[in-house]
Amino acid sequence: MEAVTKIVFLDENGEKFFGEGPCRLLCGVEKTGSLRSSALSMGMSYSKALKILNNAERALGFPLTVRAAGGRDGGGSRLTKEGKEWLERYEKYRDACAQANRRLYLEFFPKQR
Repeated sequence: MEAVTKIVFLDENGEKFFGEGPCRLLCGVEKTGSLRSSALSMGMSYSKALKILNNAERALGFPLTVRAAGGRDGGGSRLTKEGKEWLERYEKYRDACAQANRRLYLEFFPKQR
């Protein structure tokens, strides 16, 4: 038995706009410089990835990425300053919640180690 912590952010309508999926998507953009590559590595279509990012950006009120269309010089994506800060804060918050959950789990279910 184990307890799992999942961090999900909801907008004012109670709709999910950010969680582990969008986090992984943004980490992939940071690593590859491409939203398309990040989406493909997750088995996701580019259009779905774009929809996820647009939804998160709308809820947050700032852009997470800057995207340049492809073509002769190629395209790409990169995180904005605000996007990097959001991603870093999300990951730290998620990790802190998981640590707190583990501590509380051991406190309430000590024999389940």
